[in-house]
Amino acid sequence: MINVMLHGCKGRMGCAIEKIIEDTDGMKVVCGIDKTVDGMEKYPTFSNISDCNVDVDVVLDFSHYSAITTLLDYCVDKKLPVVIATTSLGSSEEAAVMCASELIPVFYSFNMSLGINAIAEMFSKLVPILEKDFDIEIIEKHHNKKKDSPSGTALLLADAVSENCENKKKYIFGRHGKEDNRTRDIIGIHSIRGGTIPGEHSVIFAGEDEIIEIKHTALSRNIFAKGAVKAASFIVEQPKGLFSMRELVSPHR
Repeated sequence: MINVMLHGCKGRMGCAIEKIIEDTDGMKVVCGIDKTVDGMEKYPTFSNISDCNVDVDVVLDFSHYSAITTLLDYCVDKKLPVVIATTSLGSSEEAAVMCASELIPVFYSFNMSLGINAIAEMFSKLVPILEKDFDIEIIEKHHNKKKDSPSGTALLLADAVSENCENKKKYIFGRHGKEDNRTRDIIGIHSIRGGTIPGEHSVIFAGEDEIIEIKHTALSRNIFAKGAVKAASFIVEQPKGLFSMRELVSPHR
């Protein structure tokens, strides 16, 4: 049995993950961390992680970027593997992730969807064929409450394209003006916010008289929850180091 600490347990993603784990054999949430505790939780829940006295095998985080450094300090101190599924990390939080990975197993990804990461993996075959003859654009759509743009997933996809290009690309975020000529050394990234769109990403390869569009639509938060649970099962078996969804979708595993 894998005993899980759910960090950010009362958020929307925390609740989704809890339900997925309830239906997962060999895994159980044994405690939670959340800034809001009302005593109605199903398991011991703490507003301050330093107060947690429950033995766990892995920490699964879907919280807020401001809590990441404290979380990583705790995991390093307790020698616990951790899955960081929180997005919008800044440079200081990402530096903390890198430092922690030198001491404990850390799983970190911009997006926990298996589908998104399978697409990113696919670019290693597709991009070298298309790069010289196709313009590349990315469009991402999200609900009107999403605060960051472009999405971390759009950047994940852009990086996956760029790292497979013979000539690395510059990122252009939106366009405005009358003399904004398009050249082949860029990837255009465009953000749309509205309504309750859970998440939609399109990567467009536009060539002479032909267009290839690769599109991923998230219909619910469950796809991220399922990916995070798979990541937790994976990371408990790993040595210290930094891991990502690439290890889960790579055909070489």
